[in-house]
Amino acid sequence: MSHIGVLIETDENGVRPACYGAVTAACKSGGGTVSAMVLNIDPDACRGDLEAYGVGRVIGLIGKNPDMKAEAVAAAVKHFGLSALLGISNAFGRDILARAACLLEAPLALDCTAVDLAENRVDKSHFSGKTIATLNLCGPIPVCGLRPNVIEPQKAPVRAETTVFDADIQDTGRIRVLDVPAGRKGRIDLTEAEIIITGGRPMASSENFAILEECAEVLGAAVGASRAAVDAGYAPHSMQVGQTGKTVSPKLYIGCGLSGSVQHFAGMKTAKIIVAVNTDKDAPIFGKSDYGIVGDLYEVVPVLTEVLRGQRAEDR
Repeated sequence: MSHIGVLIETDENGVRPACYGAVTAACKSGGGTVSAMVLNIDPDACRGDLEAYGVGRVIGLIGKNPDMKAEAVAAAVKHFGLSALLGISNAFGRDILARAACLLEAPLALDCTAVDLAENRVDKSHFSGKTIATLNLCGPIPVCGLRPNVIEPQKAPVRAETTVFDADIQDTGRIRVLDVPAGRKGRIDLTEAEIIITGGRPMASSENFAILEECAEVLGAAVGASRAAVDAGYAPHSMQVGQTGKTVSPKLYIGCGLSGSVQHFAGMKTAKIIVAVNTDKDAPIFGKSDYGIVGDLYEVVPVLTEVLRGQRAEDR
């Protein structure tokens, strides 16, 4: 029976939502106790949220910088006899998981689209999502990073115990964290947004994304971009949704001027409701959408914004 550890990222709002998908993956791959490792936070503060998804043990760790955090994680893996380490393949996860894998002398696979830790197998996409490679990880403690939102979280309530593990890690002074700059004020993280409005190549310029930004402000949504729009220089890569960008799982996804490529759909296929706006009635995106509007996004989106703004005013 395997006992899998999951690296959990937290912020001022608690557990980052994408981490619940990693917990679900661990529960399905194991059979034993799933241990969640949280850094620099009281484990009791997030026990309730984590045990709702199947975590049986919450381990609190301390670390001032990436080196110390990774050492604490690696020490906990050894101390608690964990058979695998799983996390999310974002900036935080890539940093800590890679360092921990080195300390554990363990095989590392990041940006995975599926994992089977019972068999030490993972899937990774290649060539812009055209192929999927299945990798066998040879080693006693595989370390894996999942793409955010590729696994839909599933609740599996259990009772979790909490513990604080002091690994007695010494600060070598090799790394000093001077500052952690906040993201753009008011911008919602794509991977955690409940509503996303995305623009494709027809946006034609970075300035035209203001149309989507205005609608997003009214909706409380995040703004995304297709690979074509990013490659054309209309939006930064941080906004890209798709196989080679971010994987998202919102309740509502509005695609404006998107063709509906396989690569883009792979990054948002778990959206609960998909709405497409396109002038081409034969665009593939309509075959994948719950609702479709055949029209010019430059006409449709401003009208949608005004209607929503009016409804919001009435609700006040």
